[in-house]
Amino acid sequence: MRYVVDRIEGKFAVIEGENGEMTGVELARLPYGAEEGSVLYHEAGYWRLDAKETAERRQKMRVKMESLWEGNGEKP
Repeated sequence: MRYVVDRIEGKFAVIEGENGEMTGVELARLPYGAEEGSVLYHEAGYWRLDAKETAERRQKMRVKMESLWEGNGEKP
């Protein structure tokens, strides 16, 4: 199943599943480099960070944010 790290709270990551359900996972259980916005997969009891999908997701968000700023006549 696919998850996205919503936020970090202390020693836990709050992650959102494909179904919209939010849950907490200890940071120590997640792969190195997992941070807010990271795309993770939980397969056979293991967590895997998908660096390519994370980068693509961040780029899409960057483009959306830039278009919002341009719509206001401002630049970030």
